[in-house]
Amino acid sequence: MMGWFQRIMPREERFFDMFERHAQCLKEGSDALRAMLDGGPKTADFCAKIAAHEHQADLITEEVMQAIRRSFITPFDRGDIRGLITSMDDAIDQMNKTAKAVSLFEVDKFEPQMRQIGDLTIKTAALMSEAIPLLRSLRANAPRLNVLTEEIIRLEEQSDQVCLDGLKALLQGPARTDAMAYIKGAEIYDHLEKVVDCFQDVANRISGLVIEHL
Repeated sequence: MMGWFQRIMPREERFFDMFERHAQCLKEGSDALRAMLDGGPKTADFCAKIAAHEHQADLITEEVMQAIRRSFITPFDRGDIRGLITSMDDAIDQMNKTAKAVSLFEVDKFEPQMRQIGDLTIKTAALMSEAIPLLRSLRANAPRLNVLTEEIIRLEEQSDQVCLDGLKALLQGPARTDAMAYIKGAEIYDHLEKVVDCFQDVANRISGLVIEHL
């Protein structure tokens, strides 16, 4: 009886609006992250921009959490909504952790592989930004959502290899004469790799929603 009642009640469309606003923060944060990795005198400015996007995303996440508590009818299971927005927020949190590490170590020159991971981050953010609006009609958009999530997972696997290549290059290059170069570089690589890992988590959440609603 309750399931029938829920089907005829209007859904809370504002959840989708909030998801899309958060996705925009992620996209803009990814752009700032990639610009930061170009290095130079504006590195600190882009670190600050990442922090600003992360703060805005936190506010949206809190909106979602409050809406979960206050809404009678939700687009899908409350646990799924919480899991999706949390995984999205983890991604921009990790971008901010990357920027904090850069600031802490006062780094303004970055390795080519770091910029490659930045490029992959932009690609995964763009794919996620395309996927999020499609959640409004899960069944109708299932084929495209499957394509997008599979591509995000492929890019995450690619980022793992780029990170490994970057660490090897550090060992064979700067780390030969400067141990701190490896410590700093390895820390930044670790954070960058985790950013793309977080996008994979978002993709997995979306895949789960698709499977659940087919």
